[in-house]
Amino acid sequence: MFVDLVTVHLRAGNGGAGVVAFRRQKGKPKGRPEGGSGGDGGDVVVEADDSVATLLRYRRNPHHRAGDGTHGEGDVRHGRRGEDLVLPVPPGTIVRDAAGTVVADLVEPGQRARLLAGGRGGSGNVALQSRSHRAPGFSEQGEYGEEDDFTFEMKLLADAALVGFPNAGKSTLIASVSAARPKIADYPFTTLQPNLGVVSVGDAEFVLADIPGLIEGAAEGRGLGHEFLRHVERAMVLVFLLDASPLQTESPEDQYRILAAELAAHSAALAERPRLVVLAKADLNPEIDLTELARTLDVERVFGVSGATGEGVDELMYAIAVLVADTSARIPERDGYVLHRPVGAPFEVRRSGGVWEVSGRTALRAVNLDDLTKPEAADVVAGRLGALGVDDALAAAGAVAGDDVRIGELVFTYEPDDDPWDDEWEDE
Repeated sequence: MFVDLVTVHLRAGNGGAGVVAFRRQKGKPKGRPEGGSGGDGGDVVVEADDSVATLLRYRRNPHHRAGDGTHGEGDVRHGRRGEDLVLPVPPGTIVRDAAGTVVADLVEPGQRARLLAGGRGGSGNVALQSRSHRAPGFSEQGEYGEEDDFTFEMKLLADAALVGFPNAGKSTLIASVSAARPKIADYPFTTLQPNLGVVSVGDAEFVLADIPGLIEGAAEGRGLGHEFLRHVERAMVLVFLLDASPLQTESPEDQYRILAAELAAHSAALAERPRLVVLAKADLNPEIDLTELARTLDVERVFGVSGATGEGVDELMYAIAVLVADTSARIPERDGYVLHRPVGAPFEVRRSGGVWEVSGRTALRAVNLDDLTKPEAADVVAGRLGALGVDDALAAAGAVAGDDVRIGELVFTYEPDDDPWDDEWEDE
C-alpha cells in the first residue's frame, strides 16, 4: 500500500527524578549529600531514509514515544538518558506541526529534524548544593517530555513526471523504459499509486514518475488524481501524455487544456515548469498530424509514441534527458530545511476562574521539587520564582495579597510583602 499522508501523535521521553541521599559519617549526623540526578528523556527525531518508500508504518501505528530517562541513585549515580526515537521517512517528506506550520522539509537521505525535546532529568541533592544549602534534603522531579501531533506529507522526488488522463498509457510507457512494474489494464484508474522508474539514456540517468490519472476538477478534489497532485510539485520537467485512442472521449487538444489548467490551479509554479507534450498510442490514430497539433497547442513539438510497439519511445527518452539536464543546470539544487522555531517567553501570567495561572516550562521547572512542605525547599522555589520575575509579573497583572496562584499542580497564596511568597505550600 502506498501511503503518502499521515497524522501521528508523538511524545518525547520523561526525565528521571533526582534522589536525596547522604553518606553517613561519624560526627556528622546528616552526612554528606550523594544523591544522583535523573537522566534526560529521549528526543523525537525525524530522518529522511532512502530505504523507506512510503509512510505506511505510521498509518498502521500513529502513536510513538521516545524512551524515558532513569532515576538517579545514591553514591552519586546519575540516571541514564532515555533513548531517542528516530522516525525514518522517505526523502521528500514535509513535516507540519498541529498548527499546520512546516517545521521540516527533508530532501536528502540523512537529513534530520528534532520535533520534540525530552524532559530534563531532575537534579539530585548533590547538584543542588549551594552556600545557603550545603546539605539539601530535597531533589528535583524529572520533567515531562513534549507531546504533540504532526503531519507527514510525502512528495516524490522525480526529475520528470508523466501526467495525463486515466488510461492515457503512462504506466505502459514507464514499464517499457524502466524496471518499474505498475499495474496495467484496459479500464480507467488502473494506477492507484505513483510509480517511480530510473531511465538510462546513454551516459545519463533520470527518475521518471508515473502520476495517477487526472481529470477535470482534480485540483478541487474530483477523481483520484487530486490526492497525488503533490507529487508533481517536485518534478523538474512535466511530460504531458495525451491519449490518441479513438475510445478517448476528449480530444488531445482538450486533454492538454484540462491538464494544464488543473496543474496551474494546484500550484501556480507548475504553469511555468518546463514541459514536453507527447501523443500516446499514436499507432491507434495515425491520421493525427503532430505538426498541426503542436501549432494548435502552441508548443514547439509534439512527440508521437506507442508504449506497446516502442515507436518513438527512445527519441522521447533522449528529449526528456536533455530537458532534465538543461533544467537542472539552470536552477539551483533544492535543499531541504529545518525550521528553527523561536524560543517562547519563559512564562505567562493570566487570570482564570479566580486563580492566577503561571504557565511555561521555565516556571514549571522552578517549582519542580520533590517535597515543597520542607521550608528549605520552599525557600529555594521562592528564590527561583523571584529571579524569574514571576512576582513582578503578578503584581503588574493586578494580583493582590491573598490571591491564589497556580503553577502546574502547585497552588499557593500570593503575599506581596517583604517575603512575597507565603510559606504555606500545598500540593493538589
